[in-house]
Amino acid sequence: MKINGGGSAKPVSPTRLQDVTLCTNRGHQGAVTPALKSDKIDITSLSAQLAQLEKALNAVGEVDVARVDAIKQAISEGRFRIDSEVVAEKLLQSVREFLANQKA
Repeated sequence: MKINGGGSAKPVSPTRLQDVTLCTNRGHQGAVTPALKSDKIDITSLSAQLAQLEKALNAVGEVDVARVDAIKQAISEGRFRIDSEVVAEKLLQSVREFLANQKA
């Protein structure tokens, strides 16, 4: 079975580096296809979101395992008391921070 019509055609190589950009577009079954000149990647907003998330994660302290264990023990013994005013205030504070971040 002849694929290219029986002639002795040689593969054509690109004349410029821009003509073929591999590994940017994948067709069916993982085949690599050349990138189109109109391809555009916009990572600015994603980068900003990642930076914001990283900042938020850095602001969160590490877990104090000893404190967690003490609270677990107090709950199991029935000594742990919940101050509903403190819980409500912390909840309102977190909502205010969330809304402020949404506006920014």
